[in-house]
Amino acid sequence: MLSMRFHAPGDVRLEEVPEPVCGSEEVKIRVRNCSMCGTDLKAFRNGHQMISRVTTMGHEIAGEIVDVGSSVSSNWSPGDRVQAISNIPCGKCYQCRRGWTQVCENQNSMGFQYDGGFAEFMIVPEAMLRANGLNRIPTGVDFAEASAAEPCSCAINAQEQLGIEPGDFVVVIGAGPIGCMHARLARNIHRAGTVVLVNRRPGRLARSAELVQPDFAIDSSQDDVVDTVMGLTDGRGADVVITATPAGKDQIHAVEMAARNGRISFFGGLPKIAPTITLDSNLVHYRQLHIHGTNGSTPEHNRLALEYFATGTLRANDLITHRIPLKEGLRAFDVLASGEAIKVTVEP
Repeated sequence: MLSMRFHAPGDVRLEEVPEPVCGSEEVKIRVRNCSMCGTDLKAFRNGHQMISRVTTMGHEIAGEIVDVGSSVSSNWSPGDRVQAISNIPCGKCYQCRRGWTQVCENQNSMGFQYDGGFAEFMIVPEAMLRANGLNRIPTGVDFAEASAAEPCSCAINAQEQLGIEPGDFVVVIGAGPIGCMHARLARNIHRAGTVVLVNRRPGRLARSAELVQPDFAIDSSQDDVVDTVMGLTDGRGADVVITATPAGKDQIHAVEMAARNGRISFFGGLPKIAPTITLDSNLVHYRQLHIHGTNGSTPEHNRLALEYFATGTLRANDLITHRIPLKEGLRAFDVLASGEAIKVTVEP
């Protein structure tokens, strides 16, 4: 079968490999869509601490079951349409016992420790089944949209921590697929009063703004985003700021534009070569700001994302701007890096 495999930083290859065989406690799926995100691009360029061997990449996975191991619950059958979680918790550590599975200290991930979805077929490991991490795709949700449930679940996890209230003024920095999902979640689920989308690439900003219809769109390559937000709020600042970018400058701006008792999500992780920022901690102190990190999602968040898609509360299909065949899968990295796409999905 055809597979897109990581060998070393900058060395990802499309190659023929043996089709995997389903073990007694595993499920085998035919991958129909595996979407790509910034983490895939960073791993392609720089490697990743969780990749220690040649591995098939891809962690935003949707497909259909073709084989079920003899020891697997009868809940699953060939032909079932399924979506798979990305990060697999151990279920045993302190964090898992507290229900914080998204920060499991022994977490393993598809496309990293386990072979992922940039392939024609993929094995769902026993650990994922044990974590209840394989989800049925609801009627009315296609494979491509189902593959976007994983990134959407991460946005759901982040916004649960922020306590967004009806009427809140919300700023989302970053107009990629995650930024778009954050904007829709804030408005459609949490009933934010005003949603502002910020990006420093005017073309991407315009394209994303056309889709998600924020109340305001700020081109941070031209405008001072902090001054603009302060002007829009009569000097009060934003109730909620989400940084859906890997830029330390945006995290600093988030603190500067936050209102008193404001909530901030540092959603996008910073590069390993530049992981630190310098900010005015007195702003955090005197404004009583709440700064949240966020990491991945739980299996329950994945199911909630699929439910939102099925009911039409949220949609992600229109965010998928590029559908690339697996045989041209390496081109997906170039499309993602160029900034011309919003969401890229690979279709075996």
